[in-house]
Amino acid sequence: MLWLLLLLGIFLLLAGGTSLVRGATGIADAYGIPPLVVGLTVVAFGTSAPELVVNLLGAFQGETELAFGNIAGSNIANIALVLGSAALITPIAIEGQIVRREVPLLMLATAILLVLTLDPWLRGENSLLDRSDGFVLLLLFCVFVYMTAMDFMRVDTDMLITEMEAHPLTTNTSRSAEWGFIVAGLIGLTVGGQLTISNGSEIAADMGVSPAIIGLIVVAVGTSMPELVTSIIAAVRREADLCVGNVIGSNIFNSLMVLPLSSFVSPLSVPDYGSLDIFVSLALTLALVPIFIFGKAIMSRKVGALFLLIYITYVSARLAFA
Repeated sequence: MLWLLLLLGIFLLLAGGTSLVRGATGIADAYGIPPLVVGLTVVAFGTSAPELVVNLLGAFQGETELAFGNIAGSNIANIALVLGSAALITPIAIEGQIVRREVPLLMLATAILLVLTLDPWLRGENSLLDRSDGFVLLLLFCVFVYMTAMDFMRVDTDMLITEMEAHPLTTNTSRSAEWGFIVAGLIGLTVGGQLTISNGSEIAADMGVSPAIIGLIVVAVGTSMPELVTSIIAAVRREADLCVGNVIGSNIFNSLMVLPLSSFVSPLSVPDYGSLDIFVSLALTLALVPIFIFGKAIMSRKVGALFLLIYITYVSARLAFA
């Protein structure tokens, strides 16, 4: 029964995030906001909303290990599972801009996060992500937002005018449906997050394992489903280059926004092997660089299969030593 409730919670998270994106996109369209802006804001937030809700509720309820495991596991799953699956469908082109800017930023953020989890070795204290650590990560997120805003400012003005003319301001009061999607999405996220946290914790207790294991494997994979679906659809449509941007952007948001906000609510205790999880995430991100340099900027099916194998092997090892 607990597993069914956990799966129901994850389903409600996914449905809530989808509903939120649909409603917010409709409202933005009604007010003539260009789709480009919507994609950079509403959709980007919506696909990471499940992780954000799970972590905030986990922090409020003291389930900090599950919250930390969710982010660490989601970041690993995004690169190894999501990119690996997409590459099996069609080879993925890795754009130069992503390797020159977004990947280094993600590597820097992950490396800093790794250092922040090394309190037992650096300070002789229990490993904890507190509010001061959260501020450091949040400042890095501000850098990411600034770079994204500058990209938007460099967009051709004529193109933006065309987008505005194609989506004129409407005063139609029939937008109540979109607001309904937003409200339904928020309700789904809240109820789904509560079911996920409470039942995930009980399952961990019944199995005699750390809640971080449930967060790392079950919850993380569930909350990564939006990224997985988006990347697979992009691969099927031969728009595989979008997969990498989707994954890297999601991991940046998880590390530099979701974790800091969670630490503001309550300091996050880093579970056993938590630093190892962050290191694996960093190593997988680093692996994208030689693929770009020596693999002619193409992530082949063989590399995708290797990433999937790494994910399955690591998850199995973490379960074995739980």
